[in-house]
Amino acid sequence: MKEKVLIFSGSGVSAESGLRTFRDMGGLWNEYAVEEVASPEGWTKNPELVLSFYNERRRAVLSAKPNEAHSAIARLEDFFDVVVVTQNIDDLHERAGSSIVIHLHGEILRARSSLDPNLTYQLDAPTLEIGDICEKGSQLRPDVVWFGEEVRFMREAEKHFANAEKIITVGTSLTVHPAAGLLKKAKFSSEKYIVSVDAMHPPYGHRFLRGSATTVVPHIVNCWIEGRKP
Repeated sequence: MKEKVLIFSGSGVSAESGLRTFRDMGGLWNEYAVEEVASPEGWTKNPELVLSFYNERRRAVLSAKPNEAHSAIARLEDFFDVVVVTQNIDDLHERAGSSIVIHLHGEILRARSSLDPNLTYQLDAPTLEIGDICEKGSQLRPDVVWFGEEVRFMREAEKHFANAEKIITVGTSLTVHPAAGLLKKAKFSSEKYIVSVDAMHPPYGHRFLRGSATTVVPHIVNCWIEGRKP
């Protein structure tokens, strides 16, 4: 039986494919008020602005390409039982070849009904416009988790953390909750690494490796494939 590997990824991984982050210096929240473009209240007040904001993000995602970190993570599947839990709303992990990707904050390439969150659709075009409706006649909105909405698949993610023998947390500041709390679900005996370009004090039991995702993640992956520790 293959060892279980869990990858927990954040916006720093996507940033290395050229996608802008939300919170970093120069991030999107420096240009847009969160409550205007990423909240149910903002959607009710000005759906045109919200759709325009996410149309821009969606076009950027479609233009971006998976980087070396995405590719290395996908390569792990040849040797391990791999699950990716991501805070990212793009599809770069999937395009790199990862088979199991859990999106805690939704997927920008999907839309859902404004009235029935269970009605979701894969988008065939890069834009979502006023007048695009679900089968029940309600306006479609981005299928992403906004501020004030519940993070998805938390229990499933917790189980994967608890069962993993090896864990890489990469590209996240660990300041976004409740997702950041998932690290506490990892078992003491698991081999755990946190990869970030920013210095941080890692949670107990985690080893911090400072550097870019595209440099450090392939290094960890190669070590694991070769049967040694990074």
